[in-house]
Amino acid sequence: MALQDQTVESLLEAVAARTPTPGGGAVASLVGSLGAALGRMALAYSINRRSTDEQRRDLQGAIDHLTAIGRQMLDLAEQDAQAYAALDALFRLAEDDPKRIEKWEPSVQAAIQAPMAVVQASCGMAGLLADLAESCNPRLLSDLAIAAALADAAARSGAWNVRVNLPLVSSAPERRRIEARLERALHSTSASAHRAEMVARRRAPL
Repeated sequence: MALQDQTVESLLEAVAARTPTPGGGAVASLVGSLGAALGRMALAYSINRRSTDEQRRDLQGAIDHLTAIGRQMLDLAEQDAQAYAALDALFRLAEDDPKRIEKWEPSVQAAIQAPMAVVQASCGMAGLLADLAESCNPRLLSDLAIAAALADAAARSGAWNVRVNLPLVSSAPERRRIEARLERALHSTSASAHRAEMVARRRAPL
């Protein structure tokens, strides 16, 4: 059953079960999708009668973007599980097996691409939330800050699935390129989440 079709309770039991999937990749994606949903709610409450046309367009555009990110995160959870299953099947073959040799590099790339996409989507989400923190309804700033924190958590979580597969990349320059890209995205996500939280602390009613 697809992750999005499960109840919360059944999903938690599936994650806790002694099975390889759903695992960390799915959890990272789900955390990101929760952050996107919470961000949408905070921004939806920020559109009111006093909003200018430009503010309405910006906020609605951000809500639409977060909707797309949330859907992407759920898709990436499935992609990550499929990539893990394919790579795990190759590990069970002898190193000189023709099938393993043929499919190894593409399977390793797929196992890295899904969690890397989670990191990048989380980075975009955190930046979007930080940029709109000044426009957020003050009473919803705590929700926006939590959404930004979840984006950061999703990025940091997804990064672990990138790192664990990096040693499988045969090209050293390619490994360094992926690692540098990962660290840039993590730094940007963390900075954006921090910026969103600082605005929330300053503007939120106490």
